[in-house]
Amino acid sequence: MTPAMAQNEDQPDIETGTESGPEAGDRTKGEKQLAKLLEGRVAGEPVRCIRNQRNQHVQTIDNTAYVFGSGHTIYVQRTRSPENIDSSDTLVTQRFQAGQLCRLDVITTIDRFLGFFTGAVFFEDFVPYTRVKEEPSAKS
Repeated sequence: MTPAMAQNEDQPDIETGTESGPEAGDRTKGEKQLAKLLEGRVAGEPVRCIRNQRNQHVQTIDNTAYVFGSGHTIYVQRTRSPENIDSSDTLVTQRFQAGQLCRLDVITTIDRFLGFFTGAVFFEDFVPYTRVKEEPSAKS
């Protein structure tokens, strides 16, 4: 077993911004953080697998989701039990496809600092979010 990937310490996490509006108070801190990360992006059709690159950026949003990649398209993985997602854990995988991370891969977590087993992760489909290009007429 090898660590699937660790959160890139060189890139800062998205800071949680304050929001106004009736539904803003109903969302958790993690949901607000994810919403800020997804601003300016549109969801695509869910996919079963994503390419797994050795240096791929992974962001863990506690109790909410894992976000894979950076740039034009990112992939959100909410898992079957998002309440168990913890940024102090590291994902460890036994992959069936060497270059891909898939819904049916066996994923466990270990404590990032002490290395002991902390749980199992059951992935759902990955949802791609692609950055939307602004229309020239939209800029006023």
